[in-house]
Amino acid sequence: MKTLSVLAAALSTAVALPAMAQISDDVVKIGILNDQSGVYADFGGRWSFEAAKMAVEDFGGEVGGARIEVITADHQNKPDVASNIARQWYDTEQVDAIMELTTSSVALAVQGLSKDKKKITMATGPATTELTGAQCSPYGFHWAYDTHALAVGTGGALVEQGGDTWFFLTADYAFGYSLESQTSKFVTEHGGTVVGSVRHPLSNTDFSSFLLQAQASGAKVIGMANAGLDTSNTVKQAAEFGIVQGGQKLAALLFTLAEVHGLGLEAAQGITLTEGFYWDRDDESREFSQRFFERTQRMPNMVQAGTYSTVTQYLKAIDKAGTDETEAVAKILHEMPVDDVFGRGGKVLPNGRMVYDMYLMEVKAPSESTKPWDYYKVLATIPGDQAYLSAQESGCPLVTQ
Repeated sequence: MKTLSVLAAALSTAVALPAMAQISDDVVKIGILNDQSGVYADFGGRWSFEAAKMAVEDFGGEVGGARIEVITADHQNKPDVASNIARQWYDTEQVDAIMELTTSSVALAVQGLSKDKKKITMATGPATTELTGAQCSPYGFHWAYDTHALAVGTGGALVEQGGDTWFFLTADYAFGYSLESQTSKFVTEHGGTVVGSVRHPLSNTDFSSFLLQAQASGAKVIGMANAGLDTSNTVKQAAEFGIVQGGQKLAALLFTLAEVHGLGLEAAQGITLTEGFYWDRDDESREFSQRFFERTQRMPNMVQAGTYSTVTQYLKAIDKAGTDETEAVAKILHEMPVDDVFGRGGKVLPNGRMVYDMYLMEVKAPSESTKPWDYYKVLATIPGDQAYLSAQESGCPLVTQ
């Protein structure tokens, strides 16, 4: 009888004990999938991988008693290549979540696959609002920025300054279409007019015919609905045609610190843009960015700092959930506030969009820059509730209308 009593007491104690963290395969594996050799190699690239590793190190290298591992691959801006990598990661390499995903067409393909396989994606590099709109996923999260935020920021500022006629030079894929559409809508709603547009291939090198059409249109603003080296090459060649000197304004609808650095202030000065992070914003951002600089020899842009934020938030969610099981972690990610060096006071909407304040910037003239990487003047803060579509407006079928 004594033995039975001891056994019963032991069983009772075991039931009362809290469950231990359940980490599959005893490792949390995160994949950083992006362009590392093409037009967006500086936009995110291997620098986002470094940001992810930095986040893991800052978290302590483990969560729930399990080791954290980060791997990376180059998707070459090809949705089929990206999907094959993601499938292999999930099926044979036990990857738990995929992040960064620069290039909208790639992000949509990988998020769709991940939805079917019930895996988490956290996108910082792509822009299309479709990720949290018609093609949203209960396991998909969109961080850093999207085309609507860029349209509200850069497009809104130029319309208010008198730039009421626009011609778009647009990258010929999902991202470019979305950015042109969002900005066009904003321009026309505020009394402006879109006089024309032209589309160019991704990774284009010769923009002369497109720029001549834009110049001939007489539009006050030439909206560059492209990114990375495509934008940089557009700006360089526009200078050769004397477009800005002729009185037209270049609007870089997606332009980051990485591209400004590549162009130099002489070429980039005066361009208006929107970013969600600036390294010289305050003491906290300077401390973080200096540590990033020490390992990369460059300051982070919003994509790279955003990747640090997504990895950190994902690990916090696992720690809080006590498991890396997708449903449990996704639930925490939807509920948990975002408050880090990147997204202060951020929140995740029901459709997976992370909402936080962004900044309208103007690139300094060389004479205004007082130190290395001193590239921006902050013109205005764009409140998160203005920068993004609400969950109800997004068109996400997962959100109750």
